[in-house]
Amino acid sequence: MTAGSFRDQGEEYGDPLPPRPTGLLDVLSVAAVVLDADGRIVFWTPQAGDLFGYRAEEALGKYAARLFIHPEHLKAVQSLFAEVLETGRSWAGAFPILHKDGSTRITEFRNMRLTDDLGDVYALGIAADHALLERVETDLALCERLINQSPIGLALMDPDLRYRLVNPALERIDGVPAEDHIGRHLRDTPALPDVDTIESALRQVLTTGTPLLDQYHVGRPQSDPEHEHAWSLCFYRLEDPGGRVLGAATSVVDVTERHRAAAEADRARRRLALIADASARVGTSLEVEQTARELAEIATAELADVVAVDVLDSALACRRSRQPDNGPELFRSLALKAAHPTVALHAADAPGDLASYEGDRLVTLCVHTARPVLVRHVGDHDLPRIARDAEASALLSRAGVHSYLTVPLIAHGEVLGVLDLKRTRNPVPFDQDDVVLASELAGRAAVAIDNARWFQSVRNTSLTLQRSLLPDHSPHHPGLEIAFRYQPAQATSEVGGDWYDVIQLTDDKTALVVGDVMGNGIDAAATMGRLRTATCAYADLDLDPGEVLQHLDKITCDLEHYIVTCVYAVYDPHTKKCRIANAGHMPPALARPGAAPALLDLPAGAPLGIGGVPFETTTVDLGPGDLLVIYTDGLVETRHHPIDDRLGVLLDYLGEPHDSLEETCDLLLFGLRHPDDHDDVALLVARTE
Repeated sequence: MTAGSFRDQGEEYGDPLPPRPTGLLDVLSVAAVVLDADGRIVFWTPQAGDLFGYRAEEALGKYAARLFIHPEHLKAVQSLFAEVLETGRSWAGAFPILHKDGSTRITEFRNMRLTDDLGDVYALGIAADHALLERVETDLALCERLINQSPIGLALMDPDLRYRLVNPALERIDGVPAEDHIGRHLRDTPALPDVDTIESALRQVLTTGTPLLDQYHVGRPQSDPEHEHAWSLCFYRLEDPGGRVLGAATSVVDVTERHRAAAEADRARRRLALIADASARVGTSLEVEQTARELAEIATAELADVVAVDVLDSALACRRSRQPDNGPELFRSLALKAAHPTVALHAADAPGDLASYEGDRLVTLCVHTARPVLVRHVGDHDLPRIARDAEASALLSRAGVHSYLTVPLIAHGEVLGVLDLKRTRNPVPFDQDDVVLASELAGRAAVAIDNARWFQSVRNTSLTLQRSLLPDHSPHHPGLEIAFRYQPAQATSEVGGDWYDVIQLTDDKTALVVGDVMGNGIDAAATMGRLRTATCAYADLDLDPGEVLQHLDKITCDLEHYIVTCVYAVYDPHTKKCRIANAGHMPPALARPGAAPALLDLPAGAPLGIGGVPFETTTVDLGPGDLLVIYTDGLVETRHHPIDDRLGVLLDYLGEPHDSLEETCDLLLFGLRHPDDHDDVALLVARTE
């Protein structure tokens, strides 16, 4: 072969130099021996020395048959030798030969006749170790079977990342026939997604020789663009025995089922965590609006891009719901939340708004049937049934709403409203798993909303009763300027049994009363009303304050388990004296001009309802500008501070000058009350003129 022919072959492979040898012959260690017509060895390769054990000088000129043929095989060998020389027909087969060390080895031969330019005849024997050839043959057969029958996709690529071999499994995985791979560059056949990452990994392996194992890739192949698949890829560098880089091998395992199972398990874990989170975060207060906001925040995190919580106005007002029909329904929006800025928010009702939805709307259908309504793929014909009007429908279309779900809020068999969910950016449509999760969240939130609405109803009733029983204004009282406040518990917004009263008596005298019925709710408010009425009746008899408390004690003993504390004081503007009796109540505070405020030292007395305990009356002189403060324990008691410290804070506030008694009341409530206070408070402030 000429140099020009070498160049031609190299150019065919894109290389100006001839191809390098593969090294396979070195692995096989093929020996060559040439015999003349008499059977003497005339040519001897180094590989022949390795195979038969003789050096060239020991073999050349010797008769081959005598050197390494068993006598018992001599006749057969001579016959084969003569046949090759006479007929020119080649012979191939395995034959036992004698090694120099005396052992017998099976050797595989290829024998053929040679003729030189003078017409002389020779015999060429090409030989190799039979065991080695069998092992190589077995390895090749095994490799071929493994490659062709393996369920793992395999590809062999040259150093330029052109396909040289693709097995059937890879054809099935990427959906591209083998003939469309061979000879083409990796980038020209993007059967798998993310070809840039795969090419970068292969070049790294070709450079470093370090395999990259279990490289996880997820995408949508050309063969199945509608579904997501996952593959585990491994990359190896291929080298010949001499270390020459032959290319790279890639194995591809389809792990889609495992990927989907793991994704489903992860989804289930996240949803269980969401339900657990909802149990802790939804219903933290007895406020309907707060509960709705908590539900919207939870649902936005996992379920939808836009979430609304709407409650039937009749349910919110605790009116008995009528039987479902096909008519419109009046909804009050309680919460609205979006995972990202979107015009879909403008298509929904703002929190606090009332909106009427016709009977053909999906939210109305949801509350009428008490069943979820799912629209997996929202079309233009669906939007008018989702939105409240045509303008809102256009906004939802602009926002890209493509999937919709609404589930009812049901508590104790009553439909309270709906949890309304929309997807815009999340490309996956709602499915039945989402329906189950949304229904679970809605069910938990509905119970909290139901509790909150009934609590608010009872609270409003209690508060109405409480305020109807307390004086709403203070007429002029001789010698006194008076201000008062009542405030429910801030932490629970619950009404209790605290009360105050200012009663005009004969001879310009004024009775000042502050009491506290232990407990809360309607019962405590009703008990307070009875005691206030009784106090007014006994006050008209102009009795001593201690005697009034004794009569109230008898009444309280008849009120089952109620315990009541009370301070009853009577001020006479003519004598400037105030007579006070205490029934287990907090001590009143007195602030005199030019002196430090102090608590009145009164006999504490027993609470009303104990029975049979006398009450002492104490007389206190009041000068011009003296300030008397009577209050319930809700003003000063907390769960985290000693009562003496709190009373000290009260006196500090009273030590500051204030022109208005109204300002004094506001300051005391603002400064002493805490958001976690669980008791209501009654406060009465009187200043002598």
